[in-house]
Amino acid sequence: MNAYLLIIGLCVIIIFSFFCNILAKRYNIPSVLILILLGVVIQQLLSYIDMDMELFGALEVLGIIGLIMIVLEAALDLELSWEKWPVIWRSFTIASLSLGLTSIVLSFVIKLFIPDIELLSAVVYAIPLSIMSSAIIIPSVVNLNKYKREFLIYESTFSDILGIMVFYLIIENLNTEGMRQLSFAIGGNIFLTITVSIILSYALLYIIQNIKGDVRFFLFLAILILLYSIAKMFHLSSLIIILMFGLLLRNHNVLLFGKLKNLLLDDRIDVVFDQFKMITVETSFLVRTFFFVVFGMTLPLVSLIKWEVWSISIIFLMITYMLRFGLFYVVERKDTMPQTFIAPKGLITILLFFAIPDELKSDWFERGVMFLVIIATSIIMALALITYSKRKNSGSSDDGATPEKDSPGYTKNNVFDLPVE
Repeated sequence: MNAYLLIIGLCVIIIFSFFCNILAKRYNIPSVLILILLGVVIQQLLSYIDMDMELFGALEVLGIIGLIMIVLEAALDLELSWEKWPVIWRSFTIASLSLGLTSIVLSFVIKLFIPDIELLSAVVYAIPLSIMSSAIIIPSVVNLNKYKREFLIYESTFSDILGIMVFYLIIENLNTEGMRQLSFAIGGNIFLTITVSIILSYALLYIIQNIKGDVRFFLFLAILILLYSIAKMFHLSSLIIILMFGLLLRNHNVLLFGKLKNLLLDDRIDVVFDQFKMITVETSFLVRTFFFVVFGMTLPLVSLIKWEVWSISIIFLMITYMLRFGLFYVVERKDTMPQTFIAPKGLITILLFFAIPDELKSDWFERGVMFLVIIATSIIMALALITYSKRKNSGSSDDGATPEKDSPGYTKNNVFDLPVE
């Protein structure tokens, strides 16, 4: 392919993705749907002109960078404070229980449809399909009231982080025999990684505030990716390093204490945070754009005509929303619409699916299931948001301008400056 044609194509995709985000915000249509469909169209065009492109290598690299950027962006969005405690504990409770219960139930469903698959393999397949996508939710909930918006931002962020950590903790300790030994291995792994992460995060923040010059973000992004890769080679939970750095950068006033607090200067750290936040959002947008398009280009469309794929997908969706309804009913005990139906799957689901090790992969599990679940959950979310918007505009909604003041965790100041995805 001509280099200039390739550059033109990449630029057109970026511009197209930008306008997709504008349409998504206005009409509540997730941009991920349009980008995946664009990839499918490109796949068909390349097939028509008999051009074959090997894209799985690019998908893997984009996946690793995308994973790091998503965790970093999620950590930078998490504000830890006593005022936010009610919404934090409720969202964390629902995120963790939803992830755990959905993974367990889906594992048995997979085992039912594929008898030959091992239970551990079924669990590893179920976890990606149980994680909510903060990359889709955060830009999609801007029109909800304050409490619902904050709740979903926290819930999706917790779901991303917990799901990723549990998934990698399982696959990185496959050679450990016995549940007791596995528990000790995972516990030791987490303790060691958290200790190293805290020390590295303190050191990096102290260094970054004293570096003079404009080129700082990509220097420290390169250092974070380097640390992630090295920790990965030693089978540590390397995403904890990214998470701890983002949390400390966002909440250094809360997490630092004693003499450590005096080492970091608030004004300098605030400037660093603003720069990191802006560039992280921009970089995440770029990585997500190309990842979803490349995913659409590698999607095996023939799997979508199989009845097993549709049956498993429909059962997965029913289980997901039934469990969410039950959890919201028990934990929230208040108006839970449209939160119950906002559980889209996206980039994390795809990333973890491709990260499943060969020894746990099953030839019987079709990628079409993942595609259908991603598309269906995004459409259901869009319909729920559109219905909510119509109720709110018609005045029939019970959470218009004032009810958010009665919601748990309500505070006067809105601390969220939502990014454009």
